[in-house]
Amino acid sequence: MTVIPTDAQLAWQESAFGLFLHFGVNTFHGKEWSDGTLDAATFDPTGLDARQWAETAAEAGAGHVILTAKHHDGFCLWPTDTTPYSVASSPWRGGRGDVVAELAEACREVGIGLGLYLSPWDRNAACYDDPKAYDAFYVRQLTELCTRYGPLTELWFDGAGSENRSYDWDAFMAVVDTHQPDAMVFNMGRPNLRWAGNEDGLAADPCWYATDATGISIYDDGAQGLDGVRYLPPECDVPIRRHWFWQPDDLHTLKSREHLLAIWYRSVGLGAGLLLNVPPDRRGLIDAADRTRLLDFTAELRRRFAEPLRGELSPAGEGEIRVRFPGPVTFDHLQLREELASGQHITGHEVLADGDPVAEGGTVGVRRVHATRTTTASELRVRFQGGGTLSSVTAYRTGHTARPDLQPQPAFMADKFDEPDPR
Repeated sequence: MTVIPTDAQLAWQESAFGLFLHFGVNTFHGKEWSDGTLDAATFDPTGLDARQWAETAAEAGAGHVILTAKHHDGFCLWPTDTTPYSVASSPWRGGRGDVVAELAEACREVGIGLGLYLSPWDRNAACYDDPKAYDAFYVRQLTELCTRYGPLTELWFDGAGSENRSYDWDAFMAVVDTHQPDAMVFNMGRPNLRWAGNEDGLAADPCWYATDATGISIYDDGAQGLDGVRYLPPECDVPIRRHWFWQPDDLHTLKSREHLLAIWYRSVGLGAGLLLNVPPDRRGLIDAADRTRLLDFTAELRRRFAEPLRGELSPAGEGEIRVRFPGPVTFDHLQLREELASGQHITGHEVLADGDPVAEGGTVGVRRVHATRTTTASELRVRFQGGGTLSSVTAYRTGHTARPDLQPQPAFMADKFDEPDPR
């Protein structure tokens, strides 16, 4: 069955890259998960500058940022009317601060989208064990976020901690439909994006956009069934260090530029989206080491793909496209793009230069990036299976003939989780 993407989904797929901002009371205690009892008064960033976050994202080429407005501990980064466990009970800005508002303004000024993460699991809310009461509580929180801060690019619903819990998703989605109908919805409820299934930033080949189920979390091997087959492009999330919140003792886990490039080739380069977590520190600033590494990584991407050599496409028979360049071109990378307005169709493909294969793979999707041997040609042939067609084929000379290898990564630090420790 072929399912058709919406214009909003296609626009999101074109954007491809966003930054995750994990920030909250955990930041001040060296925690990844806390149990909802950390004192709100300990949230006190000394130099919070949301404009720095937004400008960093824009400089890196991200189309949007996603902020953890409420993580599993229940601490809210906006002055909610639903609970005292928020910035209103902290000394920051004299208890009158609103992180979400400051970031919303910064994103508007810089010209990038704002997305918000609102954890369904809440370890502080006294009503959490009463599903009906908590659903009403959550509707109020979601309504505040959807009505106070202008247009939202994405709403991010994390299933961690909710593996055996049912929520009133119809009520939650009614809030979204009423107040943020253009927002992308990640993975739960009535999603139009899905989780890639890991927290390593990696998509699969083939990278399918049509599915009838989504994964809940890394702690549950099961899947949440949908109301039929839907077009849900995957989003790959991964932290720039090993942990999600800024930690004072894990600078050694900062991912290398080569590893970040390896992730990009296996997410964006396979036709998925990439959400890279770069968390603010206890000052409320993106750490200089993280910022430098992020911008080094994205600058290298811009360098590699700065000089596109786009070919002219013409049919060459059933399931075959001829790609002609104005003259001989020398390349070591190819980017293929599928025409997706009528859905995803291509199931496999092969690229030939003078009859010799130079690249092959499964799906193409919004983009498929191949590193190839250095090749000079004025014409290519692309053979593909499954129907559909290509919208473009572009060659690049990057100076690299192979995608970078993934590097071994350190383990999470177990002491950063309050019970239950899922890892």
